[in-house]
Amino acid sequence: MKLLQEKIQAEGIVLSDQVLKVDSFLNHQIDPQLMLAIGKEFVSRFAQDQITKVLTIESSGIAPAIMTAMLLNVPLLFARKQKSLTLQNNVYVEQVHSFTKQVTNEITVSKKFLEEGDKVLIIDDFLAHGEAAFGLAKIVRQAGAEVAGIGIVIEKSFQNGRAKLDDAGFRVESLARIKSLTDGQVRFVEDSAVLTAEGNGSHA
Repeated sequence: MKLLQEKIQAEGIVLSDQVLKVDSFLNHQIDPQLMLAIGKEFVSRFAQDQITKVLTIESSGIAPAIMTAMLLNVPLLFARKQKSLTLQNNVYVEQVHSFTKQVTNEITVSKKFLEEGDKVLIIDDFLAHGEAAFGLAKIVRQAGAEVAGIGIVIEKSFQNGRAKLDDAGFRVESLARIKSLTDGQVRFVEDSAVLTAEGNGSHA
């Protein structure tokens, strides 16, 4: 997705050869017009899949996921990382480890909102090691529902998440696939072009 690549080029900050910061437009401050464009792109890729729910994890996945759900005219459901006093029982639960933050979260989704027969599109902001996507997919399967596909805004293709999801048989659609972050530069998989990331970026 050229618009997203250009945004990463203009505002992303390469913090290391593993971490890209994109908090100026995706996961702290949010660019609504870019999120709308991202939603349209996901819809163009999954419009024929009879999606009944869009599922993400709070909080960074919510912006692109809600635009996608709005355009698909289906509900958006997000897994909670923090236990809610109103969500004590009747929930699906999975453990998700974040390599970037070095924490493990117990994510939960109410059984009331995810049912057998649902065709679920999973959306997430980043794909690195695949832990978040796998956790969401396990919850979908706990419910007896179907993972129709996994939509990723930014994929770090040099890490093993994509390969793990492919090996598990999931359809993965990533809008920006990063080949490497070495030498402070963003290299994208599609054209192997070198784009120097400068500016007020955001996360990984």
